[in-house]
Amino acid sequence: MKRPASRRARLTLGLAIGIVGLAVASALSLVFGSRIVSMDEILSGLFNRDPESFGAIAVASRMPRTVLAILVGGALGLAGAVMQGATRNPLADPGILGINLGSALAVVVGIAVFDIDSARQYIWFALAGAALASLLVYAIASRGREGATPLKLALAGAATSAALSSLVSAVLLTRTDVFDVFRFWQVGGVGGADFGQIAEIAPFLLAGLVLALFSARGLDVLALGDDLARGLGAHVGRSRAIAGLSAVLLAGAATAIAGPIGFVGLVVPHAVRFFTGPHHRWLIPYSVLFGAILLVVADVVGRVIARPTDIQVGIMTAIIGAPFFIFLIRRAKVREL
Repeated sequence: MKRPASRRARLTLGLAIGIVGLAVASALSLVFGSRIVSMDEILSGLFNRDPESFGAIAVASRMPRTVLAILVGGALGLAGAVMQGATRNPLADPGILGINLGSALAVVVGIAVFDIDSARQYIWFALAGAALASLLVYAIASRGREGATPLKLALAGAATSAALSSLVSAVLLTRTDVFDVFRFWQVGGVGGADFGQIAEIAPFLLAGLVLALFSARGLDVLALGDDLARGLGAHVGRSRAIAGLSAVLLAGAATAIAGPIGFVGLVVPHAVRFFTGPHHRWLIPYSVLFGAILLVVADVVGRVIARPTDIQVGIMTAIIGAPFFIFLIRRAKVREL
């Protein structure tokens, strides 16, 4: 009886430490930019003591960026955790399984054919592209006697991503006007957002979070294998469908507003699994929290090292995430979940 209570206390303490870490990262995001703003100026801007002060101007521009980084990082971290659990594939993530490129292709087509130009329009195309890409990958991987094994999913995702990337390039090469609009979105970044755009994606992120929480128990059972899960009375297909819909909503909405950002959904679930173990009731909140921390920190680092300009956060997550993920693989020798 003492051991579960001790473990629960340790995991609760870890969440509390993560919340403090996210608060510190968010404060740094408000402080650092093209110019460093003191905390006194930030507090003055937050409480509108002087609306014309540089602190107020900095808060007005950096606060939406920080909030968006928190939401997108949390969404991508959670999407990766859900996808890895649903597919039992340690390499599953919105980028590797083609969801990001499915969203990208849909947005490109929307810009080229339907002249879309706002986050509200992007999100529907991105969600549709993410859903179709995920269904295509799963359908390809399901062919054959063994069904959608982790290896087949990874191969199908890689092949589908390559094909979708070629289609995106084909559209952009023939439409330079589309390329001018798309190239800034394609890199992946959280700059230039406003609370109006954030409000448009928030319902989709909330729906994805609710579905992920609802699927936590089913994902724990799926980890035992499909045959044993069925023997225990679990609805394997329904559990995967709910988890898949959650991942599509989270990754599609995040990609629609921030562009395709890689490595967050891949690295974060592996990192937090060292502390939480495989149980999704803890893995889900940890993935949300530390995905948000990773993206906020990556955005801050990108602004600091390239001041007065900044490096897009999609580039920074690749620089930070790739070596860290290699370290995780070498240390943990990650296999099928």
